[in-house]
Amino acid sequence: MSSKTGKSNPTVRAAEIVREYGPFGGAGQVHGVTHDGHRVWAATGAKLVAFDPASGETSQTLDVPCDAGTAFDGKHIYQIAESRIDKIDPATGKVLASIPAPGNGYDSGLTWAEGSLWVGQYRDRKIHQVDPETGAVVRTIESNRFVTGVTWVDGELWHGTWEAEESDIRRIDPKTGAVLERLEMPRGAGVSGLESDGADLFYAGGGASGKVRAVRRPATTRQH
Repeated sequence: MSSKTGKSNPTVRAAEIVREYGPFGGAGQVHGVTHDGHRVWAATGAKLVAFDPASGETSQTLDVPCDAGTAFDGKHIYQIAESRIDKIDPATGKVLASIPAPGNGYDSGLTWAEGSLWVGQYRDRKIHQVDPETGAVVRTIESNRFVTGVTWVDGELWHGTWEAEESDIRRIDPKTGAVLERLEMPRGAGVSGLESDGADLFYAGGGASGKVRAVRRPATTRQH
């Protein structure tokens, strides 16, 4: 299932960064990022921070460990914390359940789609589809770069990369892992977490910059 970059001939273009947010309350890192339909959530290590993408104002913080990817299933937040994935009530911050993370502490991105969690494995260059109830790995997609954030939108699978000081946001074939499209980030603008707003923007965590960057999603051919 490995991608064959020599055969996929992806479309490559510069990422269009439309806005930057943060840093948030002195937090020096952004790990995971998700979108709840209204607000963007950023995992900053010890706090999950929700902000309004229109105003940039912080509207809520939750004191929970959050050192990697973040996801939202329409009702709950899922958060990678060391070697587990916590299911969190976004109103209170209460952890409702936990499952083991497939990378046992070496996990990166996280998103929710099609009733499953999708978990990036940074140095393993993989994305796992995971049962949200048990943590069992349903299937695995291989990438050819270090995988950071992961997101699905309109049937398209996108993930962030960060390797050798270079980052991009790429669309891959969910069956083969072949790279279909790449948005190259400016040098120094790494991608940690990644989430779509369900429309024309990605929100990309900026790692040690402490920022979240809104990146325009290109009008690609929809794959329904």
